[in-house]
Amino acid sequence: MYSQIIDTIKQFDTIIIHRHVRPDPDAYGSQIGLKYIISHNFPDKRVLAAGEHDYTMDFLDFPDTVEDADFEGALVIVTDTANTDRIDDQRYLQGAKLVKIDHHPNDDNYGDICYVDTKASSSSEMIYELFACGQAEGNWTMPDKGARLLYAGIIGDTGRFLFPSTTQKTFDVAGELIKFDFDRNELHNGMYEMDRKLLHLQGYMYQNFQMNENGAAFVKITRDILAKFDVTATDTSLLVGSLGNVKGIRAWVILIEEDTEIRVRLRSKGPVINTLAKEFGGGGHPMASGAVAYSWDEADRVIGRLEEICAKA
Repeated sequence: MYSQIIDTIKQFDTIIIHRHVRPDPDAYGSQIGLKYIISHNFPDKRVLAAGEHDYTMDFLDFPDTVEDADFEGALVIVTDTANTDRIDDQRYLQGAKLVKIDHHPNDDNYGDICYVDTKASSSSEMIYELFACGQAEGNWTMPDKGARLLYAGIIGDTGRFLFPSTTQKTFDVAGELIKFDFDRNELHNGMYEMDRKLLHLQGYMYQNFQMNENGAAFVKITRDILAKFDVTATDTSLLVGSLGNVKGIRAWVILIEEDTEIRVRLRSKGPVINTLAKEFGGGGHPMASGAVAYSWDEADRVIGRLEEICAKA
């Protein structure tokens, strides 16, 4: 499959790469990392990264400005995005050919070429494998900026190699990437350092979460709480894993109120929770998923279902 994708890349002069909305390090890592790899090995091609920039990713990189005319006759590649409605920049359909590269469950089988590997730790790991294929077949070389982004994507989606998705291959790929010239300490600081106000909110979460006897836990963060600590709903993405440090916890949900919806962030240490996310219009990994609720009553139903899942697990 990687050979087919590489052959397709060779056929196009313009390549536009998309990823999902509300990006995380793996979204930027796989998308912009792939951009740098293609540009480095095919300097005559025009390669663009589409999508709205998220300021929480400032430490990683920035997408490009993509005009409507750029899509004419272009190859479009979408990375790290399971469902079409989550693709950032819906102009992805305006290209001449569409490729999907992803590691989430393939619930939405879109694209002229669709390669999904749910055993991969991250889409960034998959992009490295694409590079390795290009290296073997066409003497591709890896730019330092590409290695940095792929490493960040792997670190982000494996929780610094702590998540069950981490495999021997993951460590092997990371071991290859750290051979390149980038500052790992600076990268780690960018990914995990937090402002004091965010740490204060984290303290609020530890003081106010609730957990039942089956290890199902939740915490609600209302707009008033966000305002009190002077943080945004987007800022809270850095805190999703915090409750994982609690002894006895099995799965948890963090509910963040926005203007018109409530973000549902689900995490687990064992029980599968992406099925729960799908019940509420979301999705994701078996142990890390998200959805949206449109009222606190609906959010309470999410909590109830999580408690049922933990009771049966």
